[in-house]
Amino acid sequence: MTHVIELEGVVKRYDSAGAPALGPLDLSVAQGEALAVTGPSGSGKSTLLNLVAGLDKPTGGGVTVDGRRLDRLGEHALARFRREQIGMVFQFFNLLDDLTVADNIQLPAQLTGTTWRQTAARAGELMQLLGIQKHARAYPGRLSGGERQRVAVARALVNRPALLLADEPTGALDTASGQDVRELLVDLHRGGQTIVLVTHDLALAEACASRTIHLVDGHLALDTRTEVVG
Repeated sequence: MTHVIELEGVVKRYDSAGAPALGPLDLSVAQGEALAVTGPSGSGKSTLLNLVAGLDKPTGGGVTVDGRRLDRLGEHALARFRREQIGMVFQFFNLLDDLTVADNIQLPAQLTGTTWRQTAARAGELMQLLGIQKHARAYPGRLSGGERQRVAVARALVNRPALLLADEPTGALDTASGQDVRELLVDLHRGGQTIVLVTHDLALAEACASRTIHLVDGHLALDTRTEVVG
């Protein structure tokens, strides 16, 4: 079995005198797995996501993503790795309002040096897949929340990342838009995309994830596997 994420004895401290924000933690996520990370505020969910994304480094232990030890990479190498191998979706979309939908989606690929022709073709493929092709020349501010989140997902997938990270992806959406994004995540998982989803919404975790872990005070309190119901 190929593992996209391997955490070995990971500890993260923000205060040397206090308890760790996370860990010690051992965790492996297999290729094609959809993992939901749940837990109360302050349980370590965001810390875990930041470590896996290479946005932060552990105080101790090793973080390996797609075969690379992120804790051993410098900032330049980490930034390049994130652009090429990790797609990120956020609660508030983080789209650039002065760029069209198509330009928002293409931006990460352009930053990796991909040709304009290849970038445009990939963006078109994703817009078709996600049902937003009619909005290609629109600006994000004119779209609904669910449509903006679809744009954000397309942007995250444009470089064909090994790993998709989603941080409360339905947290800013109404019920109908949240259901739309939920179905999208289920489809991506069924298509083989490896996903780590941080959420406080247990119904979202149950619908989208083949595995759920629950963190309490930085420690793994529960690790369960389920069938995705959609």
